[in-house]
Amino acid sequence: MTSILTNIAAMSALQTLRSINSGMEETQARVSSGLRVGSASDNAAYWSIATTMRSDNGALSAVQDALGLGAAKVDTAYAGMESSIDVIKEIKNKLVAAREAGVDRAKIQEEIDQLQDQLKSITDSASFSGENWLKGAIGQASATPGALATDVTVNKQIVGSFTRDSAGNVKVQTINIALNNSNVLIDSSGNGKGILDAAALKANVAQWTDGTFRTATTTLAAGFSEGANGVWSNGTDFYKQIADGKWLRVTNAAATTLDGSVPAALATTAAVYATGTSILDLDITKLGDARTAFDLPAAASDEAVLDKLISHVDAQLEAAISAAADLGSVAMRLDLQEDFVAKLSDSIDSGIGRLVDADMNEESTRLKALQTQQQLGIQSLSIANTSSENILQLFR
Repeated sequence: MTSILTNIAAMSALQTLRSINSGMEETQARVSSGLRVGSASDNAAYWSIATTMRSDNGALSAVQDALGLGAAKVDTAYAGMESSIDVIKEIKNKLVAAREAGVDRAKIQEEIDQLQDQLKSITDSASFSGENWLKGAIGQASATPGALATDVTVNKQIVGSFTRDSAGNVKVQTINIALNNSNVLIDSSGNGKGILDAAALKANVAQWTDGTFRTATTTLAAGFSEGANGVWSNGTDFYKQIADGKWLRVTNAAATTLDGSVPAALATTAAVYATGTSILDLDITKLGDARTAFDLPAAASDEAVLDKLISHVDAQLEAAISAAADLGSVAMRLDLQEDFVAKLSDSIDSGIGRLVDADMNEESTRLKALQTQQQLGIQSLSIANTSSENILQLFR
């Protein structure tokens, strides 16, 4: 049936043309933005996943920045530690030279003074972004009279990664670095627990509840035999073995002998250090003071005192070398973590692209086809519209 009121062919052609135009708009949007899923209306699930992953990738970018900052702090501390090791070696060499007979120890001490000042300068300068890992308050004085300061650990954290588990819970993981008497050069608390300001070991002693000390001996004289509770006696004196294989005379505060049991007055055994013998304080022009500090007999030679100082400096040199090795290990780990985070970020970018990026080859082909369909649709609509005009021929 032909009607001048209802042109079914034109309506059908117009509907087809509208569909083609809608497809073209969608395809042109993909071509211009490069995204197959540009909004939640395109694909709610993919859009949600991609948006979350983009957020996580932004967090990983912040992690990369934090890792770079942490690596710079470690590198600064390592550089300071490495320079300090070189200076400690020089101080050790000067002490060995001072042991030679006839040398001018005052002149050598002048050089040592300069080296000591250089160590302080290096330690003070090894700071990055307001943090100095070579100086720290790592000692806490004890309330007990005569007791040594206790060790304190200062924990430093570097942001290492950002993770999200299957339940959607997020967590920032850190790389922890403990600063203590094994890797800090100077104890800023003033308690001498650092590598450079730690004094040499004097003796292993026992502390009594009244605050007095009893110095341990290395060996026992002949005539001693073991009694009850691991106490050895010759019938007059009583000794008990303590740490480091040394022997402590078991007496009370009044110094009277006991019956072979450790008295209640014995509180703790501890190490006592010789004052003025740290790397930063030692002075070979005052060997007499060092002799007294080490509790050496008055007849002990200067060479014996120097040997004690050399042994202490060498031990602290080994401690500094070990600390530098630890810092090197941390630096290596940070480098590996930086590489991993960079690869992880690239992987997330790639995953997001697979979800939402448009295939430009496919979209260009679709656009060309839709343009052809649009032209045909317009032509079809034109033909449908002219069919009504043909009715006029019937009335001529």
